[in-house]
Amino acid sequence: MSATMPGADASQRFIFENTDIRGEIVRLHHSYLSCVQGKGYPDAVARLLGEFLAAASLLATTIKFEGRLVVQARSEGEIRVIMGECSSDGAIRGIARYEETPGSEQFSELLREGTLVITIDHRKGEPYQGIVSLEGNNVAEALQTYFSQSEQLGSVFYFASDRDTVAGLMLQQLPPQMEKDPEVRKGQWEHFSTLASTITDEELLSLPNADVLHRLYHQEELRVFPPRELHFACSCSRERTARALSALGREEVESIIAEQGGVEISCEFCGTEYNFGPGELHLLFESAEDGQSH
Repeated sequence: MSATMPGADASQRFIFENTDIRGEIVRLHHSYLSCVQGKGYPDAVARLLGEFLAAASLLATTIKFEGRLVVQARSEGEIRVIMGECSSDGAIRGIARYEETPGSEQFSELLREGTLVITIDHRKGEPYQGIVSLEGNNVAEALQTYFSQSEQLGSVFYFASDRDTVAGLMLQQLPPQMEKDPEVRKGQWEHFSTLASTITDEELLSLPNADVLHRLYHQEELRVFPPRELHFACSCSRERTARALSALGREEVESIIAEQGGVEISCEFCGTEYNFGPGELHLLFESAEDGQSH
C-alpha cells in the first residue's frame, strides 16, 4: 500500500476486491493555496472552494478522458458562482464570484437556491453536462444527491479543510459486474459506507492514505493504486485573452482604448496580466475581419 503523506497534492484510488465498489482519497495543499491566496476570500468561502476543488479532483480520476472536469454551482445566494476544475493532466484551478463579500458561514445562505453543474469537457468530442438542483447542507450531500438522481448508484463524500489543506474521501458503487445479487450488493454498500462515515476531519487531514484505509478497512481486502500527482495550473493565455476581446466587438474595445489608451486584463484564476496596446488591438480586429471575409 503506497502512502501519500499529508501536505502532498495527490489523489489515490482503491477498490474493494470482489465487489463493485471503488474509492478515492484526495489531499490538496499547494494547489489549494494557489487558488485562494491573495483573493481576499472570507474563510467560509475559501473552505467551500477547497471542497469544490477536492470534488473535481475526486471525480476526474474516476473516468478516462482527455480534457477537464468542472464542478460548479450557481446560486441566488451570497456566492453567485463557485467552481473547481481538474484536468486529465492533474491540473487544478478554481474560483468564487460574488457581488458583495459574503458574511455568512452557512452553506444554505452562501449557495441559496443553487444549481449544481458537473461538466466533462472532452478535448476530442462533445462535452457532457449534468445539472441538478443544489440540495443538502454541504457539498458532500449535494454531490450524493446528484449521483443518486443522475446515475442511480450510491455515492458518499467526506470533506475536511483547515487554513491550508483540504482533503476528501469518496466511495462509489459501480454497475453490477463482480456481484449480481441485489441484496448482497446492498449489504456490501451499507457495510463499507457505514465504516467510511466514522472518519474524522482530523484523520482525513493529518493521516497518510495508508493509515486512513487501515483505520477504516483493516479487515477488508483492498487493492490500492499508485497516487496521482495534482498541481495548480491555469489554462489562460494571451491568445485566449485576445479571442475574448475579439468577442466583445470592435466598438466596445475601441471605446475602452479611447478612455484608457489600451486594454489591460487580469486572469481571475491566476492573476496574470495581459496588456494590449492600440496597434495590437487594431491588428486583432483587422485579422478577424479578414478571416470572416474569406
